[in-house]
Amino acid sequence: MTERVITSLTNDAVKAVRALHMRKEREATGTFLAEGLKFIGEALDQARAPRMLLVGQDARPHPLLDRAKAETLKAGGEIVVVTHAILEKISRRDNPQTVLGVFDQAYAPLDALDPSSAPCWVALEQVRDPGNLGTIIRTADAAGCGGVILIGDCVDPYSVEAVRATMGSVFAVSITRTDPDAFLAWRQTWPGSVVGTRLDATVSHRTAVMRRPSLILMGNEQAGLTDRLAAACDVNVKIPMRGRADSLNLAIATGIMVYAATDDL
Repeated sequence: MTERVITSLTNDAVKAVRALHMRKEREATGTFLAEGLKFIGEALDQARAPRMLLVGQDARPHPLLDRAKAETLKAGGEIVVVTHAILEKISRRDNPQTVLGVFDQAYAPLDALDPSSAPCWVALEQVRDPGNLGTIIRTADAAGCGGVILIGDCVDPYSVEAVRATMGSVFAVSITRTDPDAFLAWRQTWPGSVVGTRLDATVSHRTAVMRRPSLILMGNEQAGLTDRLAAACDVNVKIPMRGRADSLNLAIATGIMVYAATDDL
């Protein structure tokens, strides 16, 4: 099993991996960074071997690490052994994971989605916070959703922060990017209910009729769902606020909606 050893912080390969913290570099290379053996294992379970597997010199032996090395080489990837200082530099953490992976991004085309393959799907308009997006991807995975559709100018789902928040679900959930015009045209063929959320809605999320497959449409953290997309929904609902807070975090609200749409499964 061939492994390359890198000890210099100025090595070109190290610089290239560090650059994946920048969106322009991720988009230019079509790759992203995932940290930790658990994440690597989730990727392998979804037949997603890394392009590059970075292993710390102090990484402990583990059957999953052996599997990761074998599958990386089988897929034509590279194994690089690095120092703790390099892991810190790449992860921007004082206590980094001892195994990192560079993976290819994967987006599902909008017209290739099969609504009937899952009881519920999630669409997000202009979501801005990577932690919210990552948590929503993880929630969609946990609830058995078909995928997450990103509409308009959304945060990058493959940013380091978003990927961390998915806890590995980034490899299991279908992710699609589209613009509002294409989404609205595609929405006309949706066989179930399209359900939006608005603070000014009068229908409760508990009483709304949601025919499966349900498409849950959530808006931006600050402004909410735009009028244009809200008008394309079969029903707009609200989640009642019973205390002093006037709204919920986007990821929490999405989780409530997803489970409301699937609570009898």
